[in-house]
Amino acid sequence: MGHVAAARYRDVFAVGEFRALWLAHVASVAGDQLARVAVSVLVFDRTHSPALSALAYAVTFLPDLLGGSILAGVADRYSRRLVMVTADLARALLVGLLALPGMPLGVQIGALFVVQLLAGPFTAARSAALPEILDGDRFTVGAGVFSGTYQLALVLGFGGGAAVVTAIGAQGALLVDAGTFVLSAGLIAAGVSRHRPPAQRPERRRAWWSSLRGGIAAIAAHREARVLLAIACLCGFYVIPEGLAVAYASRIGAGTGGVGWLLAANPVGTVIGVLLLNRLSPDRKLRCLGPLAIASSALLIPTALAPGLAVTVGLWALSGMATAHDAITNAAFTTAVPASARGQAVGLAVACLRAAQGVGIAVAGLLAQLMPTEWVIGLAGGLGTITGLAAAVAWSRVVGRRPAEAA
Repeated sequence: MGHVAAARYRDVFAVGEFRALWLAHVASVAGDQLARVAVSVLVFDRTHSPALSALAYAVTFLPDLLGGSILAGVADRYSRRLVMVTADLARALLVGLLALPGMPLGVQIGALFVVQLLAGPFTAARSAALPEILDGDRFTVGAGVFSGTYQLALVLGFGGGAAVVTAIGAQGALLVDAGTFVLSAGLIAAGVSRHRPPAQRPERRRAWWSSLRGGIAAIAAHREARVLLAIACLCGFYVIPEGLAVAYASRIGAGTGGVGWLLAANPVGTVIGVLLLNRLSPDRKLRCLGPLAIASSALLIPTALAPGLAVTVGLWALSGMATAHDAITNAAFTTAVPASARGQAVGLAVACLRAAQGVGIAVAGLLAQLMPTEWVIGLAGGLGTITGLAAAVAWSRVVGRRPAEAA
């Protein structure tokens, strides 16, 4: 049998439903970047507390643990289009409330928490809907487009978000964010088919606990899904430079300007990596997963020598190129679990990723109190390489069985 040709970007963007989802994604990501900066500015202006400002920023990430595990099952119980539109409109309302002057600080942080909590079912619904819209390698390329768009938004958001908030004010930025959610809901409502039924029929809808167990069982029953989840959770190692970038910049004397370069290195590398990977045929993409899983951490090991800003940025960018395998991993995981439990399974995977990232950064922060920051990053690279090697061996066995199963 010959190799299946790689899907092209034109093949993906030719699908109207994908274009609607992607444009909605662009709007939401842009608004979220503004909101993160705006909320931090609002809290700092009112409290003059760096700790509370950092807490407000952290609240935009933490609810993914709950939203992914508890609420993601909604994406299987109801129409995924309905779930996405409802979540967007609810978030638009809450972000609009955040922009009201005189809103108590506790209410603002609580509303922000719920906004991010609703991202769980939205992301699960979108991830589960994508393989219904795109087939074969078009789905993998489409998932890569979403990943690359998010990483590019991170790069632009480091400076662009602060500049926009400075120009229109924090409350103006929040109103813009609310508008992006309304725009996203409109694009999905108009561009995604309303005739696609829920994955679970109304008479067979599971209770919350049963849905959660169904998601866990869907992952546990499929070796491919288990190995892919293990590969995805390697992010707990290679996310550590992001958490220690400020301290590392201080160690090498790079100053505040160096922090921006260090933080931008990984997302820039990821965007380049996604563009390169999408040129490969579908089977080669899958066979690259193991080596890239190892390289994503191995490239961080030389950081232990504190090689200076330019070399470090290069190493971290190369690591980012290797971490582009996340887009393939996510796409393969989504299709490896049954459609009836896909939303819940994807939500649980997101929760596992967030937990891995949170634990990784927390442990690294504690170790950085005991040893030089560069040693901590190098150690994380070493441990990630060993773990990645084990995951790569397991994945090679999964891929090795595929030809026989296909025959």
